[in-house]
Amino acid sequence: MGYINLAGYKLISFDKIPSTQTYALELVAMGQARDHTVIMAQAQSAGRGRYQRTWVSHHGNLYVSFIFECDERDPRLSYVVAVAVAETLIAFGIHPKIKWPNDILIDGAKVCGILIEYAARFVIVGIGINIKTNPTVPQYKTTKLDNYASVDKTELLNKLMKNLDKWRRADFPLVRARWMDLATGLNKIVKYRGDNVELIGINENGALVLRNGSRYMLAYGDEISM
Repeated sequence: MGYINLAGYKLISFDKIPSTQTYALELVAMGQARDHTVIMAQAQSAGRGRYQRTWVSHHGNLYVSFIFECDERDPRLSYVVAVAVAETLIAFGIHPKIKWPNDILIDGAKVCGILIEYAARFVIVGIGINIKTNPTVPQYKTTKLDNYASVDKTELLNKLMKNLDKWRRADFPLVRARWMDLATGLNKIVKYRGDNVELIGINENGALVLRNGSRYMLAYGDEISM
C-alpha cells in the first residue's frame, strides 16, 4: 500500500485488494475517511458493480474509488460522473457515448462501469475503466481503450481527477446539456417495466424522462433496456 498526493487528492494505492469500493466504505465505517481521497488497485479479487454484479478486474486497467464529502443523496451525481469520465476519454481522442444512466460505451461496447454508494456524510464513486484488457460478459459487449488510443494509466487518472472536480462544480444545466450531447438511445424505443417507451432524456432534477404515447413519465434509478 502506498500514499501519494496527486492533483489535490490523497491517493491510496494497492497492488491487489478485494474491492476499492469496499475499502473506501470501510474507511468511512472506521471514521478514517477524508474528502478527496481516492483508492486505487492494480487488480481486484472481488470487484463489483451495480446490483452486486461482479466486475472482472485484471491487471492493466484502472480501478478507483473516490471519497467525497456529501450532505445528501443527489440523483444528478450519476450524470456528473458519466460526463467527467466521457470528457476524460475525449481528451485522448476517443469518442465515447453514455448509456443511461452512466455506462460509458465506445462503438456500442462497454468500456467503463460506475458505481455510486452513499455512507454517512460521504459518497463513494467507484470507476472501472478497461485499458489493456476487457472481460467477456454474456449480457453485453465490452471493449478496451487500447483498441482506440495509447493511454497511460497515470495520465488517465490525473485527467479524471481534474474532470471530476470540474464537473462537480458545474451548474447542472451544463452537465445535463453535455450528457444529452453524449447520450445514446435518445428518442429511441426502450423497455421500461415491461413496456416499450420512448427515451426523451433527463430533466433538471436528474429524473429519466420517458414517453408512452401522449403520456410522459419520470423515473429514478429504474433499469431500462435498449
